[in-house]
Amino acid sequence: MTATWSGRPPVLPLTLRAGPPGTVPTNISSLGGRPVIIADFDLSVRRALHPADGEALAAGAHAALAARVPLVVVFASSGSDVSDGLAATHGWGCAARAIARCSGVVPVVMAVTGPALSGPALLLGLADQVVMTEDAYAYMSGPQMVRAITGVSVAVDELGGPGAHARWSGIASLVVADRAAALEALGALLAYLPAHVDHEAPCWPTEDPVDRPTPEAGALLPASSMGGYDVRAVIEAVVDDGDVFELRPRWAPNLVTALATIGGRPVGVVANQPNTVAGTLDIPSSQKGARFVGFCDAFNLGLLTLVDTPGFYPGKDLEWRGMIRHGAQLAFAFARATVPRVCVALRKAYGGAYIVMDSRHMGNDVYLAWPNAEIAVMGAKGAAEILHRGATAQERVERERAYDERFLNPYAAAERGSVDAVIDPADTRREVAAAFELLATKQEQLVRRRHDNMPL
Repeated sequence: MTATWSGRPPVLPLTLRAGPPGTVPTNISSLGGRPVIIADFDLSVRRALHPADGEALAAGAHAALAARVPLVVVFASSGSDVSDGLAATHGWGCAARAIARCSGVVPVVMAVTGPALSGPALLLGLADQVVMTEDAYAYMSGPQMVRAITGVSVAVDELGGPGAHARWSGIASLVVADRAAALEALGALLAYLPAHVDHEAPCWPTEDPVDRPTPEAGALLPASSMGGYDVRAVIEAVVDDGDVFELRPRWAPNLVTALATIGGRPVGVVANQPNTVAGTLDIPSSQKGARFVGFCDAFNLGLLTLVDTPGFYPGKDLEWRGMIRHGAQLAFAFARATVPRVCVALRKAYGGAYIVMDSRHMGNDVYLAWPNAEIAVMGAKGAAEILHRGATAQERVERERAYDERFLNPYAAAERGSVDAVIDPADTRREVAAAFELLATKQEQLVRRRHDNMPL
Protein backbone atom coordinates (compact mmCIF):
# COMPACT_ATOMS: atom_id res chain seq x y z
CA MET A 1 0.00 0.00 0.00
CA THR A 2 1.09 3.57 -0.53
CA ALA A 3 0.52 6.77 1.37
CA THR A 4 -2.69 8.60 0.65
CA TRP A 5 -2.97 12.36 0.25
CA SER A 6 -6.35 13.18 1.70
CA GLY A 7 -7.93 16.42 2.77
CA ARG A 8 -6.79 18.31 -0.34
CA PRO A 9 -9.03 19.52 -3.14
CA PRO A 10 -8.25 18.01 -6.55
CA VAL A 11 -5.52 19.84 -8.41
CA LEU A 12 -6.66 21.27 -11.73
CA PRO A 13 -3.91 21.54 -14.37
CA LEU A 14 -2.83 25.14 -14.86
CA THR A 15 -0.15 26.23 -17.32
CA LEU A 16 2.44 28.74 -16.14
CA ARG A 17 3.88 31.26 -18.61
CA ALA A 18 1.40 30.15 -21.27
CA GLY A 19 2.01 33.24 -23.39
CA PRO A 20 5.78 33.20 -24.15
CA PRO A 21 6.99 30.93 -26.98
CA GLY A 22 8.79 27.71 -26.11
CA THR A 23 8.57 23.96 -25.95
CA VAL A 24 8.64 23.39 -22.18
CA PRO A 25 5.10 23.91 -20.91
CA THR A 26 5.16 24.15 -17.11
CA ASN A 27 2.01 23.16 -15.28
CA ILE A 28 0.58 23.12 -11.79
CA SER A 29 -0.66 19.55 -11.75
CA SER A 30 -0.71 16.39 -9.66
CA LEU A 31 1.32 13.19 -9.62
CA GLY A 32 0.50 10.22 -7.46
CA GLY A 33 -2.46 12.16 -6.06
CA ARG A 34 -0.40 15.08 -4.77
CA PRO A 35 0.24 18.63 -6.04
CA VAL A 36 3.41 19.12 -8.08
CA ILE A 37 4.90 21.48 -10.64
CA ILE A 38 5.60 19.61 -13.89
CA ALA A 39 7.87 20.97 -16.62
CA ASP A 40 7.45 18.78 -19.70
CA PHE A 41 9.79 19.05 -22.71
CA ASP A 42 7.89 18.62 -25.98
CA LEU A 43 10.09 17.03 -28.67
CA SER A 44 7.25 17.09 -31.20
CA VAL A 45 7.63 20.88 -31.43
CA ARG A 46 11.35 21.43 -31.08
CA ARG A 47 14.33 19.28 -30.05
CA ALA A 48 16.75 22.07 -29.14
CA LEU A 49 16.38 24.42 -26.18
CA HIS A 50 15.13 27.92 -26.99
CA PRO A 51 15.98 30.69 -24.48
CA ALA A 52 12.30 30.82 -23.49
CA ASP A 53 12.46 27.12 -22.61
CA GLY A 54 15.12 27.69 -19.99
CA GLU A 55 13.14 30.62 -18.64
CA ALA A 56 9.98 28.48 -18.45
CA LEU A 57 11.88 25.78 -16.56
CA ALA A 58 13.29 28.40 -14.18
CA ALA A 59 9.77 29.78 -13.67
CA GLY A 60 8.57 26.28 -12.80
CA ALA A 61 11.35 25.88 -10.24
CA HIS A 62 10.53 29.26 -8.69
CA ALA A 63 6.85 28.30 -8.55
CA ALA A 64 7.64 24.96 -6.87
CA LEU A 65 9.76 26.77 -4.31
CA ALA A 66 7.06 29.37 -3.65
CA ALA A 67 4.24 26.81 -3.41
CA ARG A 68 6.46 24.34 -1.47
CA VAL A 69 5.61 21.40 -3.71
CA PRO A 70 7.86 18.94 -5.60
CA LEU A 71 9.33 19.91 -8.97
CA VAL A 72 8.97 17.24 -11.68
CA VAL A 73 10.84 17.64 -14.96
CA VAL A 74 10.18 15.39 -17.97
CA PHE A 75 13.42 16.00 -19.85
CA ALA A 76 14.15 15.56 -23.55
CA SER A 77 16.39 17.96 -25.49
CA SER A 78 19.17 17.84 -28.06
CA GLY A 79 20.87 20.76 -26.31
CA SER A 80 20.88 24.52 -26.73
CA ASP A 81 19.64 25.87 -30.05
CA VAL A 82 22.76 27.04 -31.90
CA SER A 83 20.74 29.54 -33.95
CA ASP A 84 19.92 31.44 -30.76
CA GLY A 85 23.57 31.94 -29.95
CA LEU A 86 24.67 32.62 -26.39
CA ALA A 87 21.11 33.44 -25.30
CA ALA A 88 20.19 29.74 -25.37
CA THR A 89 22.93 28.90 -22.86
CA HIS A 90 21.75 31.77 -20.67
CA GLY A 91 18.31 30.14 -20.60
CA TRP A 92 19.39 26.80 -19.16
CA GLY A 93 21.87 28.60 -16.91
CA CYS A 94 18.93 30.44 -15.32
CA ALA A 95 17.14 27.10 -14.98
CA ALA A 96 20.18 25.55 -13.27
CA ARG A 97 20.31 28.38 -10.73
CA ALA A 98 16.59 28.11 -9.99
CA ILE A 99 16.76 24.32 -9.58
CA ALA A 100 19.77 24.68 -7.26
CA ARG A 101 17.66 27.01 -5.12
CA CYS A 102 15.11 24.20 -4.77
CA SER A 103 17.74 21.74 -3.55
CA GLY A 104 16.98 20.52 -0.04
CA VAL A 105 13.78 22.58 0.15
CA VAL A 106 11.44 20.70 -2.22
CA PRO A 107 12.08 17.36 -3.95
CA VAL A 108 13.41 17.72 -7.50
CA VAL A 109 12.90 14.61 -9.65
CA MET A 110 13.38 14.13 -13.37
CA ALA A 111 12.40 11.64 -16.05
CA VAL A 112 14.57 11.43 -19.17
CA THR A 113 12.36 10.29 -22.04
CA GLY A 114 14.55 11.18 -25.03
CA PRO A 115 17.93 12.80 -25.67
CA ALA A 116 19.58 14.91 -22.97
CA LEU A 117 22.63 16.40 -24.59
CA SER A 118 25.38 18.93 -24.08
CA GLY A 119 25.20 21.64 -21.40
CA PRO A 120 21.50 21.23 -20.52
CA ALA A 121 22.22 17.59 -19.62
CA LEU A 122 23.94 18.97 -16.52
CA LEU A 123 20.47 19.71 -15.15
CA LEU A 124 20.11 15.95 -14.55
CA GLY A 125 22.97 16.13 -12.09
CA LEU A 126 21.04 18.72 -10.05
CA ALA A 127 18.03 16.45 -9.52
CA ASP A 128 17.51 14.45 -6.35
CA GLN A 129 16.57 11.38 -8.40
CA VAL A 130 16.48 10.63 -12.14
CA VAL A 131 14.45 7.98 -13.99
CA MET A 132 15.45 7.10 -17.57
CA THR A 133 13.40 5.30 -20.19
CA GLU A 134 14.93 2.51 -22.23
CA ASP A 135 15.15 4.66 -25.38
CA ALA A 136 16.64 7.72 -23.65
CA TYR A 137 20.29 8.77 -23.73
CA ALA A 138 22.34 11.54 -22.16
CA TYR A 139 25.88 12.83 -22.61
CA MET A 140 27.95 16.00 -22.60
CA SER A 141 30.04 15.22 -25.70
CA GLY A 142 28.63 13.03 -28.47
CA PRO A 143 30.16 10.11 -30.38
CA GLN A 144 31.51 12.37 -33.15
CA MET A 145 33.39 14.59 -30.72
CA VAL A 146 34.67 11.59 -28.77
CA ARG A 147 36.00 10.07 -31.97
CA ALA A 148 37.54 13.35 -33.16
CA ILE A 149 39.32 14.09 -29.88
CA THR A 150 40.21 10.62 -28.62
CA GLY A 151 40.13 8.49 -31.77
CA VAL A 152 37.73 6.06 -30.07
CA SER A 153 34.52 5.09 -31.86
CA VAL A 154 31.57 4.59 -29.53
CA ALA A 155 27.86 4.08 -30.12
CA VAL A 156 25.26 6.43 -28.63
CA ASP A 157 23.82 3.77 -26.31
CA GLU A 158 27.24 2.71 -25.06
CA LEU A 159 28.24 6.31 -24.44
CA GLY A 160 25.12 7.61 -22.72
CA GLY A 161 22.32 5.05 -22.84
CA PRO A 162 20.31 4.10 -19.75
CA GLY A 163 22.51 1.07 -19.16
CA ALA A 164 25.62 3.23 -18.99
CA HIS A 165 24.02 5.69 -16.58
CA ALA A 166 22.51 2.95 -14.43
CA ARG A 167 25.74 0.94 -14.19
CA TRP A 168 28.64 3.37 -14.53
CA SER A 169 27.77 7.03 -13.95
CA GLY A 170 25.06 6.66 -11.30
CA ILE A 171 22.89 9.31 -12.99
CA ALA A 172 19.93 6.94 -13.44
CA SER A 173 18.21 5.99 -10.19
CA LEU A 174 15.87 3.72 -12.15
CA VAL A 175 15.43 2.53 -15.75
CA VAL A 176 11.89 1.89 -16.98
CA ALA A 177 10.20 1.01 -20.24
CA ASP A 178 8.54 4.24 -21.33
CA ARG A 179 7.22 7.66 -20.38
CA ALA A 180 4.13 6.33 -18.60
CA ALA A 181 6.25 3.99 -16.49
CA ALA A 182 8.65 6.85 -15.72
CA LEU A 183 5.86 9.05 -14.37
CA GLU A 184 4.49 6.14 -12.38
CA ALA A 185 7.94 5.53 -10.87
CA LEU A 186 8.32 9.20 -9.95
CA GLY A 187 4.88 9.13 -8.32
CA ALA A 188 5.87 6.05 -6.31
CA LEU A 189 9.11 7.73 -5.27
CA LEU A 190 7.41 10.95 -4.16
CA ALA A 191 5.01 8.92 -2.00
CA TYR A 192 7.89 8.40 0.45
CA LEU A 193 8.75 12.10 0.65
CA PRO A 194 7.20 15.18 2.23
CA ALA A 195 6.11 18.04 -0.03
CA HIS A 196 8.92 20.16 1.39
CA VAL A 197 11.58 20.29 4.04
CA ASP A 198 9.32 21.67 6.79
CA HIS A 199 6.91 18.74 6.61
CA GLU A 200 7.32 15.21 7.87
CA ALA A 201 7.15 12.33 5.42
CA PRO A 202 3.61 10.94 5.01
CA CYS A 203 2.59 7.99 7.16
CA TRP A 204 1.74 4.81 5.24
CA PRO A 205 -1.11 2.48 6.20
CA THR A 206 0.10 -1.00 7.11
CA GLU A 207 -1.21 -4.06 8.90
CA ASP A 208 2.26 -5.52 9.39
CA PRO A 209 2.83 -5.73 13.20
CA VAL A 210 5.93 -3.86 14.35
CA ASP A 211 6.72 -6.71 16.75
CA ARG A 212 6.63 -9.36 14.01
CA PRO A 213 9.51 -11.83 14.61
CA THR A 214 12.22 -11.96 11.92
CA PRO A 215 14.06 -15.27 12.39
CA GLU A 216 14.51 -15.51 8.62
CA ALA A 217 16.83 -12.51 8.74
CA GLY A 218 19.40 -14.25 10.93
CA ALA A 219 19.00 -17.50 9.00
CA LEU A 220 20.32 -15.76 5.88
CA LEU A 221 23.85 -15.51 7.27
CA PRO A 222 26.06 -18.38 6.04
CA ALA A 223 27.95 -20.56 8.49
CA SER A 224 31.28 -19.20 7.28
CA SER A 225 32.08 -15.57 8.03
CA MET A 226 33.56 -15.42 4.51
CA GLY A 227 30.33 -16.50 2.82
CA GLY A 228 28.10 -14.13 0.86
CA TYR A 229 24.36 -13.51 1.03
CA ASP A 230 21.89 -11.00 -0.37
CA VAL A 231 21.32 -8.25 2.19
CA ARG A 232 18.15 -7.22 0.35
CA ALA A 233 16.48 -10.26 1.88
CA VAL A 234 17.36 -8.94 5.35
CA ILE A 235 15.87 -5.56 4.46
CA GLU A 236 12.68 -7.20 3.19
CA ALA A 237 12.37 -9.16 6.44
CA VAL A 238 12.65 -6.03 8.59
CA VAL A 239 10.54 -3.43 6.75
CA ASP A 240 6.77 -3.24 6.41
CA ASP A 241 5.22 -5.91 4.19
CA GLY A 242 8.59 -6.66 2.57
CA ASP A 243 8.16 -3.63 0.28
CA VAL A 244 11.49 -2.12 -0.77
CA PHE A 245 11.97 0.68 -3.31
CA GLU A 246 15.62 0.33 -4.28
CA LEU A 247 17.41 3.26 -5.94
CA ARG A 248 20.47 2.93 -8.20
CA PRO A 249 20.55 -0.89 -7.87
CA ARG A 250 23.13 -1.37 -10.65
CA TRP A 251 25.53 1.41 -9.68
CA ALA A 252 27.95 0.45 -6.89
CA PRO A 253 26.02 -2.76 -6.13
CA ASN A 254 28.25 -3.41 -3.09
CA LEU A 255 26.04 -0.87 -1.27
CA VAL A 256 22.24 -1.05 -1.28
CA THR A 257 20.25 2.19 -0.96
CA ALA A 258 16.48 1.94 -0.74
CA LEU A 259 13.29 3.51 0.55
CA ALA A 260 10.87 1.56 2.72
CA THR A 261 8.57 2.00 5.71
CA ILE A 262 8.78 0.69 9.26
CA GLY A 263 5.65 1.02 11.36
CA GLY A 264 4.25 3.15 8.55
CA ARG A 265 7.14 5.64 8.74
CA PRO A 266 9.16 6.13 5.54
CA VAL A 267 12.88 5.52 6.08
CA GLY A 268 16.00 5.33 3.98
CA VAL A 269 17.99 2.11 4.16
CA VAL A 270 21.75 1.92 3.60
CA ALA A 271 23.24 -1.58 3.64
CA ASN A 272 26.50 -3.25 2.68
CA GLN A 273 25.98 -6.02 0.11
CA PRO A 274 28.19 -9.06 0.94
CA ASN A 275 27.27 -10.65 -2.40
CA THR A 276 29.41 -8.06 -4.22
CA VAL A 277 33.14 -7.66 -3.42
CA ALA A 278 32.31 -8.91 0.08
CA GLY A 279 30.49 -5.67 0.89
CA THR A 280 33.69 -3.60 0.89
CA LEU A 281 33.47 0.14 0.33
CA ASP A 282 35.06 1.76 -2.72
CA ILE A 283 34.76 5.13 -4.46
CA PRO A 284 31.39 4.58 -6.23
CA SER A 285 29.75 3.07 -3.13
CA SER A 286 31.01 5.93 -0.96
CA GLN A 287 29.56 8.45 -3.41
CA LYS A 288 26.31 6.52 -3.67
CA GLY A 289 25.92 6.26 0.09
CA ALA A 290 26.81 9.91 0.70
CA ARG A 291 24.35 11.15 -1.91
CA PHE A 292 21.55 8.98 -0.52
CA VAL A 293 22.18 9.87 3.12
CA GLY A 294 22.14 13.58 2.22
CA PHE A 295 18.90 13.08 0.28
CA CYS A 296 17.19 11.36 3.22
CA ASP A 297 18.48 13.91 5.70
CA ALA A 298 17.21 16.78 3.52
CA PHE A 299 13.66 15.42 3.47
CA ASN A 300 13.28 14.14 7.03
CA LEU A 301 13.59 10.41 6.37
CA GLY A 302 15.07 8.42 9.23
CA LEU A 303 18.07 6.27 8.33
CA LEU A 304 18.41 2.54 8.94
CA THR A 305 21.96 1.32 8.32
CA LEU A 306 22.78 -2.40 8.08
CA VAL A 307 26.49 -3.10 8.41
CA ASP A 308 28.44 -6.06 7.08
CA THR A 309 31.74 -4.88 5.65
CA PRO A 310 35.37 -5.94 6.15
CA GLY A 311 36.62 -2.47 5.23
CA PHE A 312 37.61 -0.33 2.26
CA TYR A 313 38.62 -2.08 -0.94
CA PRO A 314 42.40 -1.83 -1.37
CA GLY A 315 44.22 -0.82 -4.53
CA LYS A 316 46.64 1.70 -6.01
CA ASP A 317 44.10 2.80 -8.59
CA LEU A 318 41.51 3.60 -5.93
CA GLU A 319 44.00 5.53 -3.85
CA TRP A 320 45.14 7.58 -6.83
CA ARG A 321 41.53 8.34 -7.79
CA GLY A 322 40.88 9.76 -4.31
CA MET A 323 39.66 6.98 -2.01
CA ILE A 324 40.41 9.19 0.99
CA ARG A 325 38.43 12.12 -0.36
CA HIS A 326 35.48 10.07 -1.57
CA GLY A 327 35.40 7.89 1.54
CA ALA A 328 35.22 11.10 3.53
CA GLN A 329 32.04 12.03 1.64
CA LEU A 330 30.21 9.13 3.28
CA ALA A 331 31.61 10.02 6.69
CA PHE A 332 30.64 13.67 6.16
CA ALA A 333 27.10 12.83 5.08
CA PHE A 334 26.41 10.71 8.16
CA ALA A 335 28.17 13.15 10.50
CA ARG A 336 25.98 16.08 9.47
CA ALA A 337 22.69 14.12 9.30
CA THR A 338 20.18 15.21 11.95
CA VAL A 339 17.35 12.75 11.24
CA PRO A 340 16.79 9.66 13.43
CA ARG A 341 19.61 7.19 12.78
CA VAL A 342 19.43 3.51 13.72
CA CYS A 343 22.20 1.06 12.86
CA VAL A 344 22.39 -2.73 13.07
CA ALA A 345 25.71 -4.57 12.79
CA LEU A 346 24.81 -7.85 11.12
CA ARG A 347 28.22 -9.47 10.87
CA LYS A 348 31.52 -7.71 10.04
CA ALA A 349 32.15 -4.10 11.01
CA TYR A 350 35.86 -3.45 10.66
CA GLY A 351 38.07 -0.39 10.97
CA GLY A 352 37.39 2.78 9.04
CA ALA A 353 34.44 1.23 7.21
CA TYR A 354 32.80 0.49 10.58
CA ILE A 355 33.23 4.13 11.56
CA VAL A 356 31.79 5.68 8.38
CA MET A 357 28.82 3.28 8.27
CA ASP A 358 27.02 5.38 10.90
CA SER A 359 28.87 4.25 14.01
CA ARG A 360 28.06 5.70 17.41
CA HIS A 361 31.06 7.97 17.11
CA MET A 362 29.60 9.51 13.93
CA GLY A 363 26.56 10.67 15.90
CA ASN A 364 24.38 7.59 15.50
CA ASP A 365 21.33 7.52 17.81
CA VAL A 366 20.79 3.78 18.38
CA TYR A 367 23.40 1.12 17.57
CA LEU A 368 22.31 -2.52 17.71
CA ALA A 369 24.27 -5.67 16.93
CA TRP A 370 23.55 -9.31 16.28
CA PRO A 371 25.36 -11.78 18.61
CA ASN A 372 27.81 -12.92 15.91
CA ALA A 373 28.75 -9.39 14.86
CA GLU A 374 32.49 -8.76 14.63
CA ILE A 375 33.13 -5.13 15.59
CA ALA A 376 36.87 -4.57 15.55
CA VAL A 377 39.77 -2.79 13.91
CA MET A 378 40.31 -5.72 11.56
CA GLY A 379 39.94 -9.47 11.26
CA ALA A 380 41.91 -11.88 13.44
CA LYS A 381 44.27 -13.00 10.66
CA GLY A 382 45.30 -9.48 9.71
CA ALA A 383 45.72 -8.46 13.34
CA ALA A 384 47.93 -11.46 14.12
CA GLU A 385 50.13 -10.75 11.10
CA ILE A 386 50.69 -7.19 12.28
CA LEU A 387 51.01 -7.78 16.00
CA HIS A 388 53.03 -11.01 15.84
CA ARG A 389 55.20 -10.78 12.75
CA GLY A 390 57.95 -12.97 14.21
CA ALA A 391 55.67 -15.72 15.47
CA THR A 392 55.66 -19.22 14.05
CA ALA A 393 52.74 -20.49 12.03
CA GLN A 394 51.38 -22.41 15.03
CA GLU A 395 51.81 -19.44 17.35
CA ARG A 396 50.03 -17.22 14.86
CA VAL A 397 47.05 -19.60 14.73
CA GLU A 398 46.83 -19.46 18.52
CA ARG A 399 47.08 -15.65 18.48
CA GLU A 400 44.33 -15.49 15.89
CA ARG A 401 42.09 -17.62 18.06
CA ALA A 402 42.79 -15.46 21.10
CA TYR A 403 42.12 -12.26 19.15
CA ASP A 404 38.91 -13.74 17.80
CA GLU A 405 37.63 -14.64 21.26
CA ARG A 406 38.60 -11.33 22.82
CA PHE A 407 37.73 -8.78 20.15
CA LEU A 408 35.60 -10.28 17.36
CA ASN A 409 32.27 -9.96 19.12
CA PRO A 410 29.85 -7.13 19.88
CA TYR A 411 30.27 -7.33 23.65
CA ALA A 412 33.64 -5.62 23.78
CA ALA A 413 32.15 -2.72 21.84
CA ALA A 414 29.09 -2.73 24.11
CA GLU A 415 31.32 -2.43 27.19
CA ARG A 416 32.76 0.77 25.70
CA GLY A 417 29.33 2.21 24.92
CA SER A 418 29.69 1.80 21.16
CA VAL A 419 26.80 -0.69 21.01
CA ASP A 420 23.52 -0.05 22.81
CA ALA A 421 22.21 -3.60 22.73
CA VAL A 422 23.06 -7.03 21.38
CA ILE A 423 19.82 -8.42 19.99
CA ASP A 424 18.52 -11.68 18.63
CA PRO A 425 18.11 -11.44 14.83
CA ALA A 426 14.51 -12.55 15.32
CA ASP A 427 13.87 -9.34 17.28
CA THR A 428 15.38 -7.00 14.69
CA ARG A 429 12.14 -5.54 13.34
CA ARG A 430 10.72 -5.01 16.82
CA GLU A 431 13.88 -3.31 18.12
CA VAL A 432 14.34 -1.13 15.04
CA ALA A 433 10.69 -0.04 15.08
CA ALA A 434 10.92 0.76 18.79
CA ALA A 435 14.05 2.83 18.17
CA PHE A 436 12.39 4.88 15.44
CA GLU A 437 9.34 5.36 17.66
CA LEU A 438 11.60 6.64 20.44
CA LEU A 439 13.33 9.01 18.03
CA ALA A 440 10.16 10.30 16.38
CA THR A 441 10.45 13.64 18.17
CA LYS A 442 14.22 13.98 17.80
CA GLN A 443 15.44 17.51 17.21
CA GLU A 444 19.06 18.34 16.54
CA GLN A 445 20.26 21.83 15.74
CA LEU A 446 23.44 22.28 13.72
CA VAL A 447 25.79 25.19 14.25
CA ARG A 448 24.56 28.18 12.27
CA ARG A 449 26.70 28.82 9.19
CA ARG A 450 26.30 29.80 5.56
CA HIS A 451 26.76 26.20 4.39
CA ASP A 452 29.10 23.30 4.99
CA ASN A 453 31.95 22.36 2.66
CA MET A 454 31.43 18.72 1.77
CA PRO A 455 34.57 17.02 0.36
CA LEU A 456 33.32 16.68 -3.22
